Amino acid sequence: MIIKMEELQWGLYLLLSYLAGGLMTGFLVAKALKGVDLRNEGSGNIGARNAGRVLGPAGFLLTLAGDLVKAGMVVWAANHLDYPQYIQLLGFLAVIIGHLYPIFLKFQGGKGVASFIGGLLVFHWLSAVLVAAAFLLFYSIKRSLTVAGLFAFALAPFFYWLFEKRWLETLILIPISLIVVYVQKEDIKERIMLKE
Repeated sequence: MIIKMEELQWGLYLLLSYLAGGLMTGFLVAKALKGVDLRNEGSGNIGARNAGRVLGPAGFLLTLAGDLVKAGMVVWAANHLDYPQYIQLLGFLAVIIGHLYPIFLKFQGGKGVASFIGGLLVFHWLSAVLVAAAFLLFYSIKRSLTVAGLFAFALAPFFYWLFEKRWLETLILIPISLIVVYVQKEDIKERIMLKE
């Protein structure tokens, strides 16, 4: 079986996408601003929310921006290189997996919300706008950021299909959105316990 140069390029792109996802902005920002390991501070999460608690507004904004940009850049690079849309989405999936399970931090990463938003904005901004609208709608009903986000993210593949009617890309978007929903399970359990 002969591997084409194009396929080698795609394989390298996916590997680099995973590694880019593993560059944890919150960890780097916390080290730079306060010399602390964010995994040992606050809630122990290395996402923007905990960075904000520990480091203040600057930490929140820098972490949020970094996580948005790294996923957006991965998708943008594939688009700029004229890779097929399904390869762009596989890169999107790889950067999310890298963020959730970074090899540099013993596979203990963030929750992928900002990276999901950044990648979706670049891949299909109309879907991202509808996800944001759905989030606001669900939040107005449930008054929970976690619940509203989960419902809105799960709808991303449906919104994309409404505009594009592309089944392969829609099918790849499903695990991207569901994996981000799945890793929020601890937040859901915590919310249920608080209600009890």
